[in-house]
Amino acid sequence: MSKTMVLKPRLSEKAYGLSEKDNTYVFAIPAGANRHDVERAVAMQYNVAIAKVRIAKTASKNRRSYKRRGRVTHFGETASVRKAYVTLIEGNKLPIFAAVEEAEKTQTKEKK
Repeated sequence: MSKTMVLKPRLSEKAYGLSEKDNTYVFAIPAGANRHDVERAVAMQYNVAIAKVRIAKTASKNRRSYKRRGRVTHFGETASVRKAYVTLIEGNKLPIFAAVEEAEKTQTKEKK
């Protein structure tokens, strides 16, 4: 793998819950990357210590769309995705969900 790897954080409710509960962050990774490459890239880009890395592949799914009277059927596929679940050592944190956390703090202040 090359020296630079593009890591795209997955911003979903499940990823946010994992980051809060288990200190685990989810990234979309290239097809040729392995767990050692991901570990090096995250450690270099965010300056954090990593406990473990797990990789999962989501297969593509077939999709069809119909047009009512024109009898046109379009076939397609969703993209397959490889995800890396990166667990950090206690005390380390990534600033991925910083905006969400700030919004929660302001809501709690407004309630008080």
